[in-house]
Amino acid sequence: MAQQTRRAPGRPKKAQAQPAAPAVVAEAPKPKAKKSIPIKQKINESRACTYEALKNKGVAFMLMTKQLRIYDEESDSIRIARYCPNEDSIWKENQSELSKVEPITFRDGYLTVRADQPNLRDFLDIHPANVANGGKMFKKIDNKVNSEKEVEKEFEVFDAVSLVKSSDLNDLLAVALYFKVNIDRNVSEIKFDLLKIAKKNPSEFIKSFDDPIVKCKATIRQATDYQIIKSSKDSVRWYDSNGIIVSVPHGQDPVDIMSDSV
Repeated sequence: MAQQTRRAPGRPKKAQAQPAAPAVVAEAPKPKAKKSIPIKQKINESRACTYEALKNKGVAFMLMTKQLRIYDEESDSIRIARYCPNEDSIWKENQSELSKVEPITFRDGYLTVRADQPNLRDFLDIHPANVANGGKMFKKIDNKVNSEKEVEKEFEVFDAVSLVKSSDLNDLLAVALYFKVNIDRNVSEIKFDLLKIAKKNPSEFIKSFDDPIVKCKATIRQATDYQIIKSSKDSVRWYDSNGIIVSVPHGQDPVDIMSDSV
């Protein structure tokens, strides 16, 4: 009879758990290095300016930048100024001994100084040849003043042209006679000539409307046309009686002489 295998008393042993494999931790991606963005320096372009040469307006006019002896009010002393492009200061005591002086060149009569050239601007502003300092070789162009003058001139032309359109015909004829415009024509032709005068010399044209001499001369010319008076080289006389009104000096305009005597 076969023997049966007997189990040992007690509970069966538990299978020992195998140690877990260490977890693989994924490395976080390293942040990319940011590219450095160059900072653009803002330049105040309103500081740029232009200088005009008043003499030697050729293709190139060179202003020599030899040492200048300049009186400085702040220090109450005489200082030496010179233009060295690579130096921030125009004063010699603040410059390197190795700095080189260079001439300043005007092209076609003009020199534009950039906003980032304060040393060049300072040197030109104190230069004795500058008109602002009593010189006669170059001057600084003030763009603000020029623009204001241009605006005033445009408004003046507009006002002069408006007078041609809105003024009374008698006033227009008086002004036309003052400017020696032929009035024996159509009104439109007279106004056309007056428009040209108004645009060419608006200031004088506007003043003529308020000038009593203008109306007086117009009256004298009309009196001549209507044969009330007559003028010659030496006198102005009444047309009917030939009586002398005023004597005219040699070479003078009879109308001018009579208008001054009225």
